[in-house]
Amino acid sequence: MEKEQLLCEETDAVNKRLSCPECGKQFLHKRSLQKHVRVTSQKPFACELCGQRFSQKTHLNTHIRVHTGQKPFVCEICGHRFSHKTTLDGHITVHTGQKPFACELCGQRFSRKILLNSHMKVHTGEKPYTCEICGQKFRHKITLDGHITVHTGQKPFTCELCGRKFSQKTNLNSHMRVHTGEKPFACDLCGQRFSHKTTLNIHRRVHTGERPFSCALCGQKFSQNTHLNHHMNVHTGQKPFACEVCGKRFGRKTHLNSHVSVHTGQKPFVCELCEKRFRRKSNLDSHMKVHTGRNTFSNEA
Repeated sequence: MEKEQLLCEETDAVNKRLSCPECGKQFLHKRSLQKHVRVTSQKPFACELCGQRFSQKTHLNTHIRVHTGQKPFVCEICGHRFSHKTTLDGHITVHTGQKPFACELCGQRFSRKILLNSHMKVHTGEKPYTCEICGQKFRHKITLDGHITVHTGQKPFTCELCGRKFSQKTNLNSHMRVHTGEKPFACDLCGQRFSHKTTLNIHRRVHTGERPFSCALCGQKFSQNTHLNHHMNVHTGQKPFACEVCGKRFGRKTHLNSHVSVHTGQKPFVCELCEKRFRRKSNLDSHMKVHTGRNTFSNEA
């Protein structure tokens, strides 16, 4: 009994020696106490809601907005609100077109450093995010999150105007421009505006001549991945697009659409000078030579 009492007294003495002088928290090992003191001294400001610690009070105040949902920073151009000043500064470049961050490997420019860092994975091939269901890898966490919905079928974001559902909020936001007609992305070379950033990036290749997508079989290069996919049908002979009226098959959807007008009689392409109508754009272009003085043109009406 005396031994047990002595052991308790020794334990109490050890605990007192291994107690944090600031908060009184006790530790069994000296290294644990040292780590605790180091963390609390380097990051003395703790969030009361989740326990995350910060080195500066301002960082803690900024973090609190994660819990409160407060967005005090407002874009003076479009009224969009943000939780952080840095996020607002990055958003402003959408309106100004400013892109101060350039990729040293390909020259592509970005409005924010975080976007440049994300882009670098294109060159390194890094795909750190893996789907636990199918094993597919992704460069970005947000892409993985969106991919997961392929397995779950979940589409929690609904358009209030047309009822269409989306798996990601970003896809819903992008879709809303169909209704609003908003085109926030402007080409800094010609001024043409676009609803989506990806469309702007594709358009810029008209100016730069960039063709990053190369056919592994013949080496032909393309400005868009969809064009490369269409081109592959030349090698494979695949014709995935079938006419529902006559069954004729085509390698490209555009060719099928053009063919369908044979059955419908539709002639959507109109000459602005004489109002003659054509089934195909190429026939209209050929017809325009009649007005410009050239001899070759199509006789299709």
